[in-house]
Amino acid sequence: MSTPEGSGLLNLNHLLTKFSDYWSQRTIGTLNDYEIKLAKLLGEFVWHSHPDTDEMFLVLSVKPGEVFVVPKGVEHCPKADEEVAVMLLEPMGVVNTGDSERGDLTIAVRAMEEN
Repeated sequence: MSTPEGSGLLNLNHLLTKFSDYWSQRTIGTLNDYEIKLAKLLGEFVWHSHPDTDEMFLVLSVKPGEVFVVPKGVEHCPKADEEVAVMLLEPMGVVNTGDSERGDLTIAVRAMEEN
């Protein structure tokens, strides 16, 4: 596993304090050909699917420890009635909006800022 800081040890609670925007994933490390990402969610996203890959959400707040795995090709619309922090595990290069035509919500994943 590689991380921006070059170490295998990360404090997720600390990293979650470094950003506040919703639906904007931050890469905190890699595991083989996968990116480990953090995101904060609030409200409803967009209906979409990922035709070539599964998507995993590990809930870190509100109901910590819950895991959702969305199988590849399954249309889904993430929704959070209150702010929730999640960790995602996805192959490198996965687009957050999948096959949706809502380009206004498509964002490039950013690396977590150090410090």
